[in-house]
Amino acid sequence: MKETKILSTGRRILLILFFITTSIFAADAELDIIKKSGAIPKIAISVAPSAMNKPLTNKLAKMLEKDLKVSGHFEVMPTTQIVDYNSKPDMLMLSNKGIDLFINIDSSVSSFGGYSAMIKMYDANSKVMVLNKSFSTSKEERYPFLAHRMAILINKHLNAPSIDWMDKFVVFSQYKGARKADIIIADYTLTFQMPIIVGGLNIFPKWANDKQDTFYYTTYDSGIPTLIKTNIFTRQREVVMKSEGMVVASDVSNDGKKVLITASPNHQPDIYLYNTINKTKKRLTNYQGIDVGAHFVDNEKRIVFVSDRLKYPNIFAKDIGGRGVERLVYHGNNNSSATTYKDYIVYTSRDRNNEFGNFTFNLYLMSTKSDFLKRLTSNGSNQFPKFSKDGESIIFLKTINNRSSIGIIRLNYSKSFTFPLKRGKIQSIDW
Repeated sequence: MKETKILSTGRRILLILFFITTSIFAADAELDIIKKSGAIPKIAISVAPSAMNKPLTNKLAKMLEKDLKVSGHFEVMPTTQIVDYNSKPDMLMLSNKGIDLFINIDSSVSSFGGYSAMIKMYDANSKVMVLNKSFSTSKEERYPFLAHRMAILINKHLNAPSIDWMDKFVVFSQYKGARKADIIIADYTLTFQMPIIVGGLNIFPKWANDKQDTFYYTTYDSGIPTLIKTNIFTRQREVVMKSEGMVVASDVSNDGKKVLITASPNHQPDIYLYNTINKTKKRLTNYQGIDVGAHFVDNEKRIVFVSDRLKYPNIFAKDIGGRGVERLVYHGNNNSSATTYKDYIVYTSRDRNNEFGNFTFNLYLMSTKSDFLKRLTSNGSNQFPKFSKDGESIIFLKTINNRSSIGIIRLNYSKSFTFPLKRGKIQSIDW
């Protein structure tokens, strides 16, 4: 367990925050995903009367509230206190209401359309201002990322566990109609969205590196499934592989030099390891059935993949270069996708939803080092899970009443959040 003491800049804050976390990455691999919060700080957010473009600034404030809630490190409190940006809030009133931290937001608009937001954060216990920072964007529609960066800064100031993933792009394929799907990049709440690839059928996007400037996706050029690598800034395109039937990039090594690809050049899908440096591929599975959706596991020495070797989809593993195959999941009879982080796996399983025989897909967490198993979802259809880079969060596709949403699970906090897509359906997703 971990105890974190909150210190203000140059001063000792009377508030002590206990982040008591039983990590899912314990050395003995006995997973217990519990976030036990002692006294997490209560925080209130207000918009200064001088803020320009007040409707946009109010949206920014609401987004910041949402980010702080998703972090799991703050309790967001309502406040009616409106404070001039250059004045201090009523610290005694805040303290009497149990509010520990107060955020005041101001904003300005430039003549060329740029938007700037400024925040001051006050500690009501020590009665001092502890943060003063400005954030700018050239396009107003990018305001969600300003809120995400504010949340990250506030979080770092309190020495809380990282939430840097909030400032990353999400990339997803959005169905538009028959044989029509576009590739979209967005923030994790889907509030900001920007089409990158439009026209035709474009599916299964996968980031090619941590910089998120390049991604792989599958398109159907001339009717033949084609794996493309493209840069979102230069729009430079590279054809990686073509394959009859299917071709999908499912995972990328940490250094970006190796890609796991499902391809079916002989009408039977198998797993291939593609080297991005010398442009060669190596076949990793050779089964007269279906092997798809591979991910690296155990320091990239093995792969986890989906196979129908039991006559239904299930999760298997094998050493890269080895011949033997190990069954990993002994739960359910339709386990159709998986994601990995180190030696941890989250997979989908088709479960009976109620006593009347209805079925749904849920997410489960397991480890390759133990027989631990924990269900992470309880309602809707939950598919295509992806670990965050730090392994502490899961993003996935959630469908309820035929409506697509992005789901976020904060593993160490037993909290989940959904962000619906307003139009169309999400085909697949990555972050």
